[in-house]
Amino acid sequence: MEITSAMVKDLRDKTNAGMMDCKKALTETGGDMEKAIDLLRQKGLAVAQKRAGRATSEGTIQTYIHAGGKLGVMVEVGCETDFVAKTDSFIEFARNVAMHIAAANPVAITREEVPADLLAREQEIYKNQALDSGKPANIVDKIVSGKIDKFYGEVCLLEQKYVKNPDITVHDLLNELVASLGENISVKRFCRYQVGV
Repeated sequence: MEITSAMVKDLRDKTNAGMMDCKKALTETGGDMEKAIDLLRQKGLAVAQKRAGRATSEGTIQTYIHAGGKLGVMVEVGCETDFVAKTDSFIEFARNVAMHIAAANPVAITREEVPADLLAREQEIYKNQALDSGKPANIVDKIVSGKIDKFYGEVCLLEQKYVKNPDITVHDLLNELVASLGENISVKRFCRYQVGV
């Protein structure tokens, strides 16, 4: 199948990947747009993993104030260079993360940052639910483990479904940006304020 410039442009618009990367992905997948998107996402993940160890001492602080002024978020997103910190796509990502935090109200950025007392309380609730429903003791731990994974997906920022596109997580969105900008990027911290809470 011939790979046309329109196909390359369409894939580039959908993924923000470079033109040559898009052409190569379309060639490798025989012009199948969905497979090419998946291939580019896999490559983006590989790039993100390679860059994960790099320091992110530059960056930006962005805010989101919800209509009515009763809910606000401030988020710090880090990157490796001042050049990337000033790019439109980086700033837009930080703003989108702030808006997502306002909507989804995460407790922590990663699993490791979830408070131990909150985790213990959830585990106890899930264990008691399983035992009360008559589940055998030998499978209660598996049930609790599965429910804790789901809990992490609800309260950890990077594991939450992205509010603007529930097909991906915030971590997927971050990896796409890392792949397109070629630098390690990290959400460093956030603060969410809500009137009356």
